[in-house]
Formats: sequence, structure tokens, C-alpha cells
Amino acid sequence: MGLDPTASLTILSWNLFHGRDAPPNRALLTWRSRILRTTEDDGQYLQVNRTLLEEFSALIAAANWSACLLQEVPPSWAAPIAERSEASFFRSLTSRNQLAPLTRALGRWNPDLIASWEGGSNVTLVRSPWQIVPGSEQTLVLNRFPRRGLRERRWMSFLEVQAAGGEAPRPALCIANLHASTGRGGAEEDVRRAASSASAWAGQLPLVFGGDFNARPRSSKVFDELQRDLGLTAPTSPGAIDHLLARGLRVARPPSQWPHDRREVEVIRDGHVRRIRLSDHAPVEGTFRFP
Repeated sequence: MGLDPTASLTILSWNLFHGRDAPPNRALLTWRSRILRTTEDDGQYLQVNRTLLEEFSALIAAANWSACLLQEVPPSWAAPIAERSEASFFRSLTSRNQLAPLTRALGRWNPDLIASWEGGSNVTLVRSPWQIVPGSEQTLVLNRFPRRGLRERRWMSFLEVQAAGGEAPRPALCIANLHASTGRGGAEEDVRRAASSASAWAGQLPLVFGGDFNARPRSSKVFDELQRDLGLTAPTSPGAIDHLLARGLRVARPPSQWPHDRREVEVIRDGHVRRIRLSDHAPVEGTFRFP
């Protein structure tokens, strides 16, 4: 008898940095590359100014997860990543999407020059045997009156997933995917509001609450508050800003950041092997089990 695929869930969370690369050698981030789209090479890493949809999609699709929470996703990437991953998805548009046709065209041509002005989204992917419960999707504006206008508005997306088929009752849980504001005070306020709302929306169902919190446990007490007041599990690590917290689930494998080389891809340039490091965030992965 095979293992029940719904007995545990591996969850992945990753801020995609608007689909850009982030070499460890910051000297490769030159104005020449940003303006002229010149590839910079230090003999080990490249800094490339081109679309990296194929590389991000392949890495996400190859990873072992039941649900994947993505932030800072170019809006046009949601469907291709979901298709490559054989997953259903829910996308919520976030910031800088006012001139989408123009900015997305510029983003494909010169990602580093336009950077976050291409527009952004939160995307939650769900793989079989799990499926999104139709009509359960919700969004919440976290910073309703941001200092720098609508372009900085941050969101949380929320949905319920349920195991498909099998004998009733089928296991179900809720997933909240957030990207909090930058700055300690703004981030903590966003996280508190998001956690309270997600907990209320989930009701008695188990909850996974994850994403880019922009708050580090070593310098913020908000994680202690979430554990004490809402019963959420411990954060990823003292220095991390990307977290996967849970309520009503057992932690089978504590969330941890991928090693840097796991989000790197090898390419051949002039007959030599070089590496491209995707995003300035490391993915966070954890496994949870039903009680």
C-alpha cells in the first residue's frame, strides 16, 4: 500500500525579485549592463539583463512541493510557471501595474532598467492531488495608505485547498501568501494585520501563513506575538525575512532556506561554464503534517 500523498504537504515560498538575477559579486551590477544590456562576467558568475522566465520556471517546476507561494512575480509569468509546474494557480496583482502593456513590454526587453516598474503580483500554485476550492480566493490590502502612493501597496492573497478524490472527509487547509512593506514598523503592522485576517478567514481549518515578511525575528517581536496570540509556529531563522508559519498542522520538517547554489543555473559562455543566481531571495521550504 502506497503512502497517502495528502498525509503531508511540502510548501515552498520564494520572492522572485521581479524575475531578475542577483550575482554574489555586486561589482557585476554595472550601469553598462543596466543601460546597454551587456552581460558581465567575473569568471564564475554572470550578470545578465534578459528575461529569465525559462530558468525560473524550470527551477520551480523541478522542486518537490504541494503548494508554492511566490512574490514579486511579473504578472505575465503566472500562467507559464503554473503550466510548467502542472499546477493550478491564483494570482493577485500588487504594485505598479497601472501601465501594464507598456511596462511589461519594457520588462521583457530590459528587465534591469525597468526593475519593479514592470508590475508585480503574488502567485499561489497548487499541485494535484490538492486543488483550489472555487470561490475561496480572497485578497487583502495590507498598507491602505502607503507613504509613496498606490505603487507601493502591498497585499495578502488567501485561498482554501482540498484534496481531490478519495474517501470523505477529504483533508483541507487554508494558505495565505503575503508580501509585507519594507521598514520595521510598516512590516510588523502588515504582518499583524495579515495574520489576524488569515486566521479569522481560516476559522477552524489548518492554516499555512507564508511569504516575504520583511521582518527578521532577531530584531522583531512580532513573531512571538503570532505564536502567543494566534498559535502560529516558529519562524524560519533569526536572520530570515521569508517565512512559512502554520497553525493546526505539525511541523514535519522545519522551514529552512535553500543553499545559494540550489537556485543557481549553469550556462555555457564562450565555451566556459558560468553560473546565474536567480533572485536576491533564497526560497524557503518546509513540510507539514495533519495532526
